[in-house]
Order: sequence, then C-alpha cells, then structure tokens
Amino acid sequence: MSRIYDCADETARKDGIADAASAVRRGELVVLPTDTVYGIGADAFSPKAVADLLAAKGRGRDVPPSVLVGSTRAAMALVDDLGRFGRDLMDEFWPGPLTLVCAATPSLSWDLGDTKGTVAVRMPMDPVALDLLKETGPMAVSSANLSGGPAATTAEEAIAQLGEETVAVYLDGGAAETPVPSTIVDLTYAVPRVLRSGAIPIEKLREVCGTVIGELRKGPDRPKAREAGEDAPAGDTPEAADADAPATGTGPAAGEAAPEATDRD
Repeated sequence: MSRIYDCADETARKDGIADAASAVRRGELVVLPTDTVYGIGADAFSPKAVADLLAAKGRGRDVPPSVLVGSTRAAMALVDDLGRFGRDLMDEFWPGPLTLVCAATPSLSWDLGDTKGTVAVRMPMDPVALDLLKETGPMAVSSANLSGGPAATTAEEAIAQLGEETVAVYLDGGAAETPVPSTIVDLTYAVPRVLRSGAIPIEKLREVCGTVIGELRKGPDRPKAREAGEDAPAGDTPEAADADAPATGTGPAAGEAAPEATDRD
C-alpha cells in the first residue's frame, strides 16, 4: 500500500520527502505536486523504474517521459546543445512552466524510451518538487494519470487513477493552483518552435528569442508531442514530456518527426 503524506504539515512534509527520496533510489514510483499538475516520477537513470512508470500509466515507449530537475546546473549535465536561446529561456522562465526539448548528452546511461536522442527537461516552481529533486537528482516524470485520462490536480485524483499498489509514496501538496500545462519549446532547430502551447504564451517567448515558430495546427497525420510531467490529449501537439508532459525532440539530428507532447506538467 502507498504511504501518503500531507505536505501542509511541516513534519509530514519532511518525512514524506525523505521517504519519497528513498523510494526513488530503490527504483520505486512516487507521485509529487508540480506548479502545473501532479506528476508520477521515477529515477531517470533506472531503466526498470522508467519502464514501471510507463506501465503504471498504460503507456508505451513511443511516449517517453520528460525529466524534471532541481537546478539549472542539473539540467546542463543532461543537455548536449541548448541552441542559441536555451540559456536565456532558462534564466527568464525557470523555475516555472516551460519545458525545453534539446539534444541529450550522448554519454548518459539511461533509457527513457524512444527519445530520438533528445530530452525534454524542466525545473518546476514548486517547493515540494524542488526539495525532492534536490535529494534525488533528475527524475523521469509524467502526469499522474492513466494514459488518456484527465490530469490530476490533487493527490486524491492521482490516487483514484493510479491506485495504491504501484505507487510507493504520494506527496500531497494540495490542489494545483494553475492546472495549465507547461509550454513545450523545441530547441533542436535554429529557430525555437512551440510544440505545445501552455502556461507561457508565445509573446513572452518572443520577448526573449525574437522569432519563435508557433504550434502546428492539429492534424490526424501529425505525430503526438510529449512534455515533462503532463499528458496532453493524443494528437494534440507534436511530442515533447508529462507532469510536465513528453520527452522526444524533433531537430534534424533527431529525425523529422516532432517529439510527442503528451504530458501536461
């Protein structure tokens, strides 16, 4: 059975973060709040834990999770190339609801699924999530719901979908204040592209980058997009990560298909 901690209580919060961090190190799954919706997370460097995360959601390897980090420095270790604007976007919007799809560092020993050599990375603006990430290091995170189900905006909604058998620890951070998915931006091209519209409008992105290509229109033949910690409806956007949704990129080095944006974090 899952262990559930009310993070509104300071003692329970400390105990819960310690328990969740230990669970992640053991390769178990945890549910955590983010600044968008709740996410289900695992050790990003444990292939079995990531496979268990996908299985818990009823999702395949074609929709890899995004990766949440507790610091910009942690993100830099995962990314091979931020492009011209990646660092400026991090400085402006992190921590916050912006997922960046970048070429992943080739030497990383992980298996997030069919990422096409990319990683969707985000630093959330949530104190519980950040405290946990600082203990665990990078976590693979997808929205805490069954694939195709509604995003969980409370711990209770996550429990209702995921149950208490597959998740070791639930960190209850209260209701999500802004249950809008993170914006996903693909930096694998010379010009940044929005893979999924979300909490940060494209006008704000253009204030930093100048030219930003808007999200492609929906179409039956377009690949899905995934984000860091959230799940978007199938086919809603090109792929990027989930509690912040999908995690695959689309640049020339990664192939022509856009990463899938199916996570809603």
